[in-house]
Amino acid sequence: MARQKQPTMSRALQRRENISGYAFMLPSLIFFVGFVVLPMFICIFMGFTDANMHDKTMFGSFIGLQNYIRLFHDKTFLQALWNTFIIVIISVPATCAFSLWVSSAIYKMGSFSRSFYRIVFYLPVVTGSVAVTAVWKWMYNNYTGILNTVLKGVGLIDQNINWLGDPKFALYCIIVILFTTSVGQPIVLYVSALGNVDPTLVEAAEVDGATDMQVFWKVKWPQIMPTTLYILVITTINSFQCFALIQLLTQGSSNTNTVMYHIYFTAFKLTDQAGHFGYANAMGVVLAIAIGILSAVQFKLAKEK
Repeated sequence: MARQKQPTMSRALQRRENISGYAFMLPSLIFFVGFVVLPMFICIFMGFTDANMHDKTMFGSFIGLQNYIRLFHDKTFLQALWNTFIIVIISVPATCAFSLWVSSAIYKMGSFSRSFYRIVFYLPVVTGSVAVTAVWKWMYNNYTGILNTVLKGVGLIDQNINWLGDPKFALYCIIVILFTTSVGQPIVLYVSALGNVDPTLVEAAEVDGATDMQVFWKVKWPQIMPTTLYILVITTINSFQCFALIQLLTQGSSNTNTVMYHIYFTAFKLTDQAGHFGYANAMGVVLAIAIGILSAVQFKLAKEK
């Protein structure tokens, strides 16, 4: 029996559907081009200029690679870059590992308990960063903070520690806050991903005598790898862009300066120095390249698994 041909859409109907589709996309496209693409190209261009607030012209004078040469001789920027990498190296693996562990435990619970714990862990995400930071600032207070009170009460310390004022502790205190505010979304995503694992494969592995650990690594882990990759990328980007915590707690002092805060400080605080706008944009380009390279490495490693 001859197969019937599928009805083809007329060119006029196709054109009308295409026009309708692009019309619906237009508002988002205008927003994306105006607030993402265009500023990105302006940032790249200004990185090659000495633009500053005192210039009558918008972009200043073209100076080539001078800003980038200056960057890698700037000890303050290099220290900020190193601090940023420390935050990323510690917080990203810790966030992913802890989220996966908690999600595995939550997923085995009943529906009510599962929902309750997801809400508990997700609360810091939806709570305003200023409110969360204010609570942590009180906890870290070196005179009346609960952290010093508890540690002295159990005999672990003899005198109060200035957590946010001591360079030995300040950066790690920032990492702790970033960690607590970053695990909520990965936990919710991992619980959903574990719910999408093919139960027949899990049952087959258990029938064959696989242990819980073997079932996880051989069956569940490959199926939640796309979610893991997404969590790695967004957590890395969020860690690189750590700014609010620094601004609200230390203003870059006590060895907590990061690239994002240094960009803000250079662009909007150093108003008496020539070239700071262009210099800040050059920092932004370097930061974007670092994020892109690290994300590409994560994609590559995830594909090899």
